[in-house]
Amino acid sequence: MQVLRCLPNQKITSINLTMSLGRGGEACVYTVPTDTNLVAKVYHRPTVEQARKLEVMLANPPENPTANLGHISIAWPIELLRSSDVSNGDQASGESIVGFLMPRLQGMRPSIDFYNPRTRRQYCPLFNYQYLLRTARNLAAAFAALHTSGYCVGDVNESNILVSDTALVTVVDTDSFQVRDPNNNVVYRCPVGKPEFTPPELQNKTFAQCDRSTAHDLFGLAVLIFQLLMEGTHPFSGIFQGYDDPPPYEARIASGHFTYSQKQRVPYIPTPIAPSWEVLHPSLQELFLRCFEDGHSNPLLRPNAQTWNSALAEIENALVTCTLNSQHRYSNHLLRCPWCERKLQLGGRDPFPSLEAVAAREHLQPQPKQRKRRIPDPRLPQPALNKPHHKLPVASYKIPYYQPAKKQKFYPIIVCLLGFGILGYLDLMIKFTSSPFVSQSLYAQQALSNDQEKDNNLSFADYYKQGHASYQVRDYEQAIEKFTKAIQKDPKYAKAYVNRGNSHYNLKEYDAAIADYNQAIHLSPSEIKAYVNRGNVRFLLAEYSSDPDRDYNLAIADFNSALRLNPGEVEAYVRRGVVRSQIAKYSGDSQQDYKKAIEDFNSALSMSPSRAEAYFQRGLVRYQIAQYSSEFEQEYKQAIDDFNQALRINSQLAKAYLKRGIVRYELAQYSGNHSKEHYAKAIEDLQTSAKISLEQNDMDNYQQSLSSICVVLENKCDNFFQNTSVSVKAN
Repeated sequence: MQVLRCLPNQKITSINLTMSLGRGGEACVYTVPTDTNLVAKVYHRPTVEQARKLEVMLANPPENPTANLGHISIAWPIELLRSSDVSNGDQASGESIVGFLMPRLQGMRPSIDFYNPRTRRQYCPLFNYQYLLRTARNLAAAFAALHTSGYCVGDVNESNILVSDTALVTVVDTDSFQVRDPNNNVVYRCPVGKPEFTPPELQNKTFAQCDRSTAHDLFGLAVLIFQLLMEGTHPFSGIFQGYDDPPPYEARIASGHFTYSQKQRVPYIPTPIAPSWEVLHPSLQELFLRCFEDGHSNPLLRPNAQTWNSALAEIENALVTCTLNSQHRYSNHLLRCPWCERKLQLGGRDPFPSLEAVAAREHLQPQPKQRKRRIPDPRLPQPALNKPHHKLPVASYKIPYYQPAKKQKFYPIIVCLLGFGILGYLDLMIKFTSSPFVSQSLYAQQALSNDQEKDNNLSFADYYKQGHASYQVRDYEQAIEKFTKAIQKDPKYAKAYVNRGNSHYNLKEYDAAIADYNQAIHLSPSEIKAYVNRGNVRFLLAEYSSDPDRDYNLAIADFNSALRLNPGEVEAYVRRGVVRSQIAKYSGDSQQDYKKAIEDFNSALSMSPSRAEAYFQRGLVRYQIAQYSSEFEQEYKQAIDDFNQALRINSQLAKAYLKRGIVRYELAQYSGNHSKEHYAKAIEDLQTSAKISLEQNDMDNYQQSLSSICVVLENKCDNFFQNTSVSVKAN
């Protein structure tokens, strides 16, 4: 590929880009043959807006907080690249800009490789808690520099933060930032974001239609700092105390359900393998509470980046060194070394192995549990570092990951692990093969233009049929477009609104879905599906609502309306049962509500015995009842019977395998001679759930399956996730 580089002396030179370093959905990154310190990012489909944005960025670069160390904290565009296919007279126009040059970063890894204990142990085992604190400091400094210059990161996530072995940080993917032109106040928005790092006020919003603020960035920054200092634990992760599927992170964030909340009760408890909340210095605890609790209702209360930087600096300077392991550094408010305790908790696996252990490669081997705790009381003050402020000495160990030898007593587990490892490659293949190829030839473009002309003359029936066809292949945006054109032809046809509402529902555009269902009911008060589907949306919105009881009751009212119109509407019974079972979890008379839910599922099954979802939901209720029943074993077995029946009807119902596996694991705790049998079946169920979820691209259920396996295997998760090179072909 030939592109033109405009040098500072206005001389234009041609660059031949031939070697690609990586390709994404929007651009490709190439090496620059004439300068090994640079790379070229070239867009697949450059736009004038993107060009204007880059021009503003080049004219207004932010300060580099680690310039004195010769390190680049923000991978900012350096020069623009122009197309070689335009005439000389057009070189100054935005249409000619196809990409830019930026610094080439080497020797850095994504932040997850350092806060995840497994990958940290593999790639940089001497990267201790002080390094993690320093990483958080440097990250906060980079954010502070960007915010001071008026930029918003927007798409805050772990993949956009690179870290070196010396705890230096570089923020990448800067061309996706939100940029405001200081000359005319035009805002070039950031159209993307990751839900786990998105603040509650932006959840379920269309990012391309939202102006970001520094307060939005500060939520994502706090999530990253929490993960750095809590061994990769997300601040909103935890064990859900309900019986239904655990809500995703975005629902927890929207509801303000910070797992370590101090001001409200939340339906989550910390996961057993997460570090204790007390590991964090009290000043950090206060900042996290300000961000995730106080900042939930008032985003302006979130600590800014400089506040984080200052607090982290004070805490790092007051670290204490363990007398048993000099790699154990911890906050001075603690009386004992938390990392020694964590080593015992993890069965001898040291989160920060000693220098001697690393030199002998012992940190990669399974260690036996100590019979007696030996936690030292004496503490040594951490000496002041005679090093540059932002940089720590390099930890140069590069040790391949150890694969423990098989032991016969773990044979059933290891067999499962080998099969489970197959899923890793499939996960990778799904990610790399999820984007369809579309021909962009001139002939295809001309044909498309002709089709569009014909499209404008179609009838209501044609548009409606096309909308149905798009919906069937899950192209919901196209379905909305076609149903909208059908409605323009005949605005009185209620079913068109129902179907467009269903498309909005599948895109999680819940407000638009309700508006369509409302219009359908206005046009046709006997439109049963509009009531049922509106009830489904109201049930989902209750998860995000400040008054969930109101939304639950509105949902039940919709299902009641559907059943008055048609007492044989099976879906209304099933969905009403789901809502009633959800209400039961917070009800003062839970047993009565659970009974009503089971009655609804029984009614549905009496009319439609092949309804797998009804069996599954009834099994969930029976599992929940078992938690409070003296006849818990009987309730567990009834739940398993329901899951069995659901799977006989639909053998690909991954969530049924997941729940059956959880029930079997709990039953194994009380089953005496049958414990081993239930235990083995539980692992088999969870593995099957993960495999099917991956094949169906259901990442929520897939992650729940992985987490459940970690619980069943008592936190021996490392062995699962290291064997990800075995391949399997998805159906």
